[in-house]
Amino acid sequence: MPHREGERAMSVQRPHIEPGRLFIGGEWRDAESKERRDVIDPSTGKVVTTVAEADGTDLAVAVAAAREAFDAGPWPRTPARERARVLHRVADLVRERADEIAAVESLDVGKPVSFSRGVDVETVAETYEYYSALAQSVDGATREIPLPSHAYTRREPIGVVGAITPFNFPLILSTSKFAPALAAGNTIVHKPADETPLSALLMAEILADAGVPAGVVNVVTGSGPVLGEALLRHPGVDKIAFTGSTRVGRLAASTAGKQLKPVTMELGGNAPHIVFEDADVGKAIGAIIKAFVFNTGQFCMGGPRLLVHRSLYDTTLGILADAVPAVPVGDPFDPATVVGPMAGERHVENVERFVKAAVEDGGRIVVGGERLELNGGYYFKPTVIAGLDNDARTVQEEIFGPVLTVQPFDTEEEAIALANSTPYGLAAGLQTSDLARAHRVAARLDAGIVWVNDWAMLDPAVPFGGVKQSGYGRESGPEALEAYTRTKSVVISLV
Repeated sequence: MPHREGERAMSVQRPHIEPGRLFIGGEWRDAESKERRDVIDPSTGKVVTTVAEADGTDLAVAVAAAREAFDAGPWPRTPARERARVLHRVADLVRERADEIAAVESLDVGKPVSFSRGVDVETVAETYEYYSALAQSVDGATREIPLPSHAYTRREPIGVVGAITPFNFPLILSTSKFAPALAAGNTIVHKPADETPLSALLMAEILADAGVPAGVVNVVTGSGPVLGEALLRHPGVDKIAFTGSTRVGRLAASTAGKQLKPVTMELGGNAPHIVFEDADVGKAIGAIIKAFVFNTGQFCMGGPRLLVHRSLYDTTLGILADAVPAVPVGDPFDPATVVGPMAGERHVENVERFVKAAVEDGGRIVVGGERLELNGGYYFKPTVIAGLDNDARTVQEEIFGPVLTVQPFDTEEEAIALANSTPYGLAAGLQTSDLARAHRVAARLDAGIVWVNDWAMLDPAVPFGGVKQSGYGRESGPEALEAYTRTKSVVISLV
């Protein structure tokens, strides 16, 4: 992989990936398609390497490898304790190669390397450790029934899993599928995001080094419309695990539904963040800023809709006007950087369209509102917008960038109504010192996860997923294992 010029390149370790090759059946293979896709460093806009633009033929080879590994290979029949040992070795190898993995993720996605190292890589290691433990608890139960029989259930792996992941958290969102799927004994065909495929290829090598047998994990890079469609339709794929936009998710669910294929969908979000009059404002400001700038706002569980009690509205806007410009924006390989570039030009253009629409709808730019010209990269200044009605497009739709809209409210009932007023329901948060209110409001918010007095408190043991247009099914926690197993009942006559 070519390195960028200058001192910064010294921190980027070259991964053991051959450009233009796929990982299928436990080995690197040339793609049948000779097409290539450039991988762009979003902090400079320059090409760093190329990957294969695989086609349906390549996808079919990968599914065949996964099918054979499931039907005839050792992994589904490996004792759970041994599968657990392999997953634990994955966690160990991830930590051993943490600097390399973090550098590749930052180079590919644009996120600050300190976050890639401390958040993304560590989350991956912890997730494999967590499911290493849970692998040994995938068991059934005996059932007492009035028939003269012995009845029990078995939880069995579901088969070949097609995993489709997005560009914003390639490591974490692939691991949230891989770890429970592997713990249960499944095999996988992974289609990473078109724009950010590098860590998927690197992790395929790490999984193999940890002892995951050949054919159990296969990675095919290329176009979403081509490979995603082929994966959804392929009769050899038993289950789909999808994370992406609501628009694409609808198409994916429809296609998979025609095949009667079970699907889990983690889709878009537009989370409300409520600040009640009894909140600790100083503490709340840190959570507010983190909620909308983390990962440059490219976070489906981010908090881009701030709802503030009217008594604190002007104060909060004033603090944000001073604090937001002080958040360090810049080179993702600078240890001081908090906000890096967006993942690509199209993402910056999308944010620009939303900010323009906000102004046209009467919104006031409190801070930000424009690109930051830096090294040719895809930077956008963290932006705060006030004065919008609740039906404004910039309030109602998912922006997926570092933009925060701020709205006042007067009562708890009004806050809940505003919070629940969009089609999304992935995450929500509230700031309050009233414990009773925290429980009361959390119960009424339409969201798969609710945070109180902080944001993005995530752990492999805590399930997340959406309601309404944010999808269905859960990732993380023991709940995720349910999506990768099927229950079989066995009833034995005793007469």
